[in-house]
Amino acid sequence: SRGFSCDNLQLTSTACLGGTACVVTGQPFDTAKVKMQTFPDMYKGIVDCFVKTYKQVGFRGFYKGTTPALVANIAENSVLFMCYGFCQQIVRRIVGVDRKTKLSDLQNAAAGSFASAFATLVLCPTELVKCRLQAMHEMQLSGKIIQGHNTVWSVVKGVFQKDGPLGFYRGLSSTLLREVPGYFFFFGGYELSRTFFASGRSKDELGPIPLLLSGGFGGSCLWIAVYPVDCVKSRIQVLSMAGKQTGFMGTFITVVRTEGVLALYSGLKPTMIRAFLANGALFLAYEYSRKLMMKQIDAY
Repeated sequence: SRGFSCDNLQLTSTACLGGTACVVTGQPFDTAKVKMQTFPDMYKGIVDCFVKTYKQVGFRGFYKGTTPALVANIAENSVLFMCYGFCQQIVRRIVGVDRKTKLSDLQNAAAGSFASAFATLVLCPTELVKCRLQAMHEMQLSGKIIQGHNTVWSVVKGVFQKDGPLGFYRGLSSTLLREVPGYFFFFGGYELSRTFFASGRSKDELGPIPLLLSGGFGGSCLWIAVYPVDCVKSRIQVLSMAGKQTGFMGTFITVVRTEGVLALYSGLKPTMIRAFLANGALFLAYEYSRKLMMKQIDAY
């Protein structure tokens, strides 16, 4: 039992480091993604979005929502990787193998998908605050709100006053629809890529470059698979500042009817750049810090 509990402590600690690495490397691209998803008519592309943001708000505009983004990533990855260990054991029971048996890439993908459902509960509130801060300037420019909240606390206070605690879970169904299938592709893509680079060797022997590429590939698989769902989620969470939003299906149908299917892919380019860089950093930090902690524990 000591090994199992230590493993989960390691997973939680290393996920914190990985989540921090993820935000530091990817926040400007994530900001561009949210802006382009919610206000596609304002920007012609990623370069236009970066230029306009810098001119209107300055460099700090790229890091709006960094604090909730850090909280979101650390909380999500801590719960995700901790539950990933539990879900791997559940998958082992389902398929009827010993708890020490290594799972296949497909079985690891299923475990990651199960784990993401738990992570959604901590991710949705923090991501709502992050998205609202990132798109606050556009909400004011478009006239949807008169005065924006420019700090984390003011956004949190505004949600409490307007909708109560449940207000933080606007877009929960959309987040679940994104996370559960998305993390199947995330962990599946990561494990398949590691298998490819290992070429019969142990995956634990892989160096930093294969780990970076494998993490980047896993992140890319996630976003390609679920990007339209994420676009709908961002709109629900941001535009609900101006009043009640329809649910997932209502928002999805409205976007397709009024703006066309391609509107669901607004901001895909910065997302893919961010996904590759940030998730490469995430898994590199995760794997190396996990190995370091395991060595320290073994020494005792």
